[in-house]
Amino acid sequence: MPSGSVVSCHLERPLDDECWRRFEAIARRHDVIALIRPPDAAFREDEETWLGRARTLETLGLHTHWTSPTHARPTGGDPAERVRHEAEWMRERGLEPRYFCGGGWYTDDGVRAAVKELGLVDCTPRTGLPHEGVLPTTHSLGQLARAVLRPLPRYVHAYFHDYDLLDRRRRIALEASLRVLGARTSAYDASSAITKSQGTR
Repeated sequence: MPSGSVVSCHLERPLDDECWRRFEAIARRHDVIALIRPPDAAFREDEETWLGRARTLETLGLHTHWTSPTHARPTGGDPAERVRHEAEWMRERGLEPRYFCGGGWYTDDGVRAAVKELGLVDCTPRTGLPHEGVLPTTHSLGQLARAVLRPLPRYVHAYFHDYDLLDRRRRIALEASLRVLGARTSAYDASSAITKSQGTR
């Protein structure tokens, strides 16, 4: 049975200087999968700044927002095609996402097929255990803060949002929870969910 812990961050505001500064500080202290949404041209988000920041991320994933920076779930179009477009956009710019999480936890058969086709490990499922191509996300910040005070399950994938770090109480709760999680569990090797074919892209 898989055991250990994984931590990921949904980078919703990658161009917000304060969000980014605080995320970098957390990432220096903890091993974090950075799930990032590409810049939105319709909202005139600066691509050059985004690329400069994204290229510093060690463990990178795609976090598709289908509608807008503040409305993650799709309201039209082909969700699977948006995932393909964003992954290829990143790869064309020298970035190699390995993980995926649908914005607003959205998924469907087409999105799952696209994620598999692209060789991304899917972090969208909220329950279950890791297996080839899937790394379920199990604990929000609030759930993690409560869970670390009790016997932990053998597998924990905790996530937070970059904007959580702007709130002092949530930031303190996250830091404390991650310290306890790190002391009580070993890091789960997230790369073990990447198939051999994925690893050779």
